[in-house]
Amino acid sequence: MSTLNVKVEKNDLVSKLLNFKVFGLPLPLFSIMLAALFASHITDTLPKNLVGGFAFMFIIGAVFGELGKRIPIFNKYIGGAPVLIFLVAAWFVYAGLLTQREIDTVALVMKQTKFIDFFIAVLITGSILSVNRKLLLKSLVGYIPTILAAVLGASILGVLGGMMFGIPFDRIMMLYVLPIMGGGNGAGAIPLSEIYESVTGGSKEEYYSVAIAILTIANIIAIVIAAGLNILGKKYPALTGNGDLLRNSSFDVSENEKIGEITPREIAVGLVLATCTYTFAYSLSKSILPGFGDVKIHTFAYMVILIALLNASGLCSPEIKEGSKRLSDFFTKHLLWLLMVGVGVVYTNLGDIIATITFVNVILATLIVVGAVLGAAIGGWLMGFYPIEASITAGLCMANRGGSGDLEVLAASERMSLISYAQISSRLGGGIVLVIASVVFGLLG
Repeated sequence: MSTLNVKVEKNDLVSKLLNFKVFGLPLPLFSIMLAALFASHITDTLPKNLVGGFAFMFIIGAVFGELGKRIPIFNKYIGGAPVLIFLVAAWFVYAGLLTQREIDTVALVMKQTKFIDFFIAVLITGSILSVNRKLLLKSLVGYIPTILAAVLGASILGVLGGMMFGIPFDRIMMLYVLPIMGGGNGAGAIPLSEIYESVTGGSKEEYYSVAIAILTIANIIAIVIAAGLNILGKKYPALTGNGDLLRNSSFDVSENEKIGEITPREIAVGLVLATCTYTFAYSLSKSILPGFGDVKIHTFAYMVILIALLNASGLCSPEIKEGSKRLSDFFTKHLLWLLMVGVGVVYTNLGDIIATITFVNVILATLIVVGAVLGAAIGGWLMGFYPIEASITAGLCMANRGGSGDLEVLAASERMSLISYAQISSRLGGGIVLVIASVVFGLLG
């Protein structure tokens, strides 16, 4: 190899390194940020406030987020960046690599300032308001019952599986069925852990550690089954609409609302809606109507109901809905990695996760996902839907890890046209599970 070729290759390598970005930051600039965090680590001087917490969580999240989205197989089938981030963050605590000051600072952000509640409130608002109002109203006719049929099917097979392995009914419902059917992580497992602690007095950290492990197993199973349903549809054409959910074509959901110009004010309005609705939901859950008898209704469960009613009422213009969605997208796309560091440090016990991935749990997760598929197929058929499309949307898109899981399931089944229904499952369906969880935790906790 000539000297000239060596110089060219070196120049190309240097150019690639200089242009490589970590969380949007050029590598040289990110290296300075990383060095600043490392300096606070070795001197144990991380600012013990929101600023220091965000700095720590951003940098750790960026490093392992970029790594997680590039690891083959892991990035497509196991969860990618978010899952790797919280696992590594939990391992840092488990291995004793963080100082107590760093752990306390992250705990301050997640628990004392309630950043996690803020994140969930924004996510719920944007998610539910982003569903077209007419689609939302029409879906209540047949799709919501199909989702409930999926939850029922998952519960039945889950309980039967529990009986096989001698696991009590309450444990199967609270630690297996509800986390799997809860709409993912940010709007599912995390708020479920909050509801669990609030209603039962149990540890939300312990609950989340089990729930996220079960959910991760179920997500992998859902993707595999989605590919199988696609094959089944090709073999038995009568079972599928090849991407069309409804056997009755007059049930049209293709009409979209026209959206005008979106300014920063509409995004700010989304923040107002999220915070004010959460505030009213908190008042309902703590004082005005905390529950019915022994059944307590959690703040997030009330919030889901309120936002759904707000959407159905027509009071929110398309611009306001879009503003709320963009705010929610900002949180999920740009703050999720930060949040997952907090979840790993504060809410995840790595030892519990390792203990959870067992033969029994894999079998139970499989039974619950299959139950969701069968329940959605039967319920969907009765509601006028094709069973395969109903199984994919109301079944598998309920039993995966949320938005990213929806894309994986729909891609595996070659039915990306069903994304609107998948969103209703993960968002509104997941919200319904939060309401169910408030009741179940109150009765069984």
